[in-house]
Amino acid sequence: MSNNLLKGKKGIIFGALDEKSIAWKVAMRAHEEGAEFVLTNAPIAMRMGEINKLAEHCNAQIIPADATSVEDLENLFTQAQEILGGKIDFVLHSIGMSPNIRKGKPYNDLNYEWFLKTLDISAISFHKVMHVAEKQDAMNEWSSIVALSYIAAQRVFPDYTDMSHAKAVLESIARNYGYRLGRSKKIRVNTISQSPTKTTAGTGVGGFDAFFDYADKMSPLGNAPADACADYCVSLFSDLTRYVTMQNLMHDGGFSSMGISEDIVEMISK
Repeated sequence: MSNNLLKGKKGIIFGALDEKSIAWKVAMRAHEEGAEFVLTNAPIAMRMGEINKLAEHCNAQIIPADATSVEDLENLFTQAQEILGGKIDFVLHSIGMSPNIRKGKPYNDLNYEWFLKTLDISAISFHKVMHVAEKQDAMNEWSSIVALSYIAAQRVFPDYTDMSHAKAVLESIARNYGYRLGRSKKIRVNTISQSPTKTTAGTGVGGFDAFFDYADKMSPLGNAPADACADYCVSLFSDLTRYVTMQNLMHDGGFSSMGISEDIVEMISK
């Protein structure tokens, strides 16, 4: 059901890979709410996914860009404004990848070059996106920038290894750049700490199924699904949340406020 929350707004959505990805769901919901946007992902990720199908459905153009490359990002923002016919109102950063996790390296045996790549792709790219947007004056006043995070930025989840540090850096960047962009153009910057979600990237983390079930039992509302996260992103892109900025917003069914639940006690007691 559409309420035209994003009618007339123009955006850039990073990270839509396939129908399981949160960015894909956000694009679908933003389109339903009247937004126009371009889709972007790294060229290698685009070869793995089905982004052309999403672009056709949303009447959106695709601009390949490596989010770790300032040059690619400059081209992306320039082209996006040309295609959309004006400055940008919202950006979704849904980017995360750890070579160490992909290759099964444990926390006490990280490849440090890969660790730096994890930080660059999953966190520093967020800084680069906002740096380029600010440099080009590409964002409208009262626009909204959102990145997807995870509670491992604050708490220990052993199998999340170096991605936990990347998410902590991501959230810090959101606060610091949120201050800067808020002061200069009333632009708000937030992160959403989402429940474990069965995306292509999420299920690549070791022990994912066990943790997914644990979080579902711990959360009074259960794990928040990707579709609900898309709704939350749309609300943050809209004018209904104009004074929400520099926040890490928990979208986890209540998991982050729990100590233990009756379901977990029952499971342990068996």
